[in-house]
Parts: sequence; structure tokens; C-alpha cells
Amino acid sequence: MATPVVVSEVSKSFTMHLRDGIRLPVVDGVSFALKSGECAVLGGPSGAGKSSVLKMLYGNYAVDAGQIIVEHRGQLIDLATASPRTVLAIRRDTIGYVSQFLRTVPRVSALDVVAEPLVSLGESRETARDLARALLARLNLPEKLWALPPATFSGGEQQRVNIARGFITPHPVLLLDEPTASLDARNREVVVEMISGKKREGVALLGIFHDADVREAVADRVIDVTQFAARKAAA
Repeated sequence: MATPVVVSEVSKSFTMHLRDGIRLPVVDGVSFALKSGECAVLGGPSGAGKSSVLKMLYGNYAVDAGQIIVEHRGQLIDLATASPRTVLAIRRDTIGYVSQFLRTVPRVSALDVVAEPLVSLGESRETARDLARALLARLNLPEKLWALPPATFSGGEQQRVNIARGFITPHPVLLLDEPTASLDARNREVVVEMISGKKREGVALLGIFHDADVREAVADRVIDVTQFAARKAAA
């Protein structure tokens, strides 16, 4: 089984500039690997650093120490030291991300919001829209909403657009940050099925799920982030 991501001895802290530069350690020595075709889940209480780990893997947060090795276009790239241009290329081609919040361009339709990541990979707009229609229908978003901008939608409707946008591409790695938090039971089941489909396709998934039923349904293993908790603050 391929291992497209290896995290080795990664540490992260935040500097509180409004408090005389005090450093607030978050995690220290984070180490694990992601295998193709599995869904690993980050476990631990709120504040343990789960979201920070996920954001470091997507390049949103800088890494203080350690390595995040990603297989990208047949090469091994360390995200911790990669250039911004390389990070953007990895996001486009290798690592997908479903966040808790949908950020979209105003006045762009839900259909085009979902289709856009596939178009950016070179797929025709009409083919991308066809796949977007199928995903939005699967996630039970009413067809009357597809031509409207998601900024006007409810939280649950926006999250379904967000999930469809994240799942439309063939990224070999997919990060999931509370994808089912705003969903009803029916659509949570749909997302569980979609995650199972990605696993069958050989995608490596890493997620955060506070919903215990969803976590139990999708997790092949749990990575307890509390074992990597930073022990003390440093001035």
C-alpha cells in the first residue's frame, strides 16, 4: 500500500505579539504516515491541536520543526520548506481540503463553485458541471439552488456545496475538517458513503470528526493528538 504522506517530528507554536512575544506551544513531535485507501482520524479534545495539524498538512500554517513529506508528481516534497508556488501546485494536484467554512467569490453560482477545482485541472467546463450536478444531487441540495450564489444559503446548504467542491477532484490525498458538522443525519450518511468511495479509489484521507457516529463509521485508525501535546510555554 502506497504512503503518499509522512509526517515526522513536526512541532508548532504561536507567538502572541500582543503579549510581549510569548510563545504558545501547540504540538511537538507529531509523527505519523497516511496510506492510500485509508481514512485516519485525528483524535483528542478541543484545543489539542487537531486543526493545527490539518492546516500544517495543507500549508496554511508554517511548521516550526520537522518534516511533512508529500509525494507530488512522482517526487517527494517537504511541505515544511516548500516554496509558496510549490505549495499551490500541491494543493491543485495532490492534496484536497474540505474546511468547516465555505469561502466563495460573490455572485458565482453553487454549480460553478463546485465545478471550479476540476476546471482548474484542465477538465472541460461542461464535464465539470455535469459532475458537480451529480454531487449536489447526491447531497440532496435542491436543484433550484444550483444557479444561486452559496452566500445566500443556510449553513447546512453551504457545507454541502463545500463537500461537493472538495470531493469533485481526483486528489490522491484529502483532508477533512469537520465536514459533517452542519449536516442532518441523512446527509451525514451520504458523506460517510462518499468517504468510503474515496477509500475504494485509493485516496488517503485524514479527518477531524467530532460526531462520534461518523468517526466510528469512517475511521480505519485514530491518531491521538494528545500524545504530541507541547508540555510548557516558553517566553
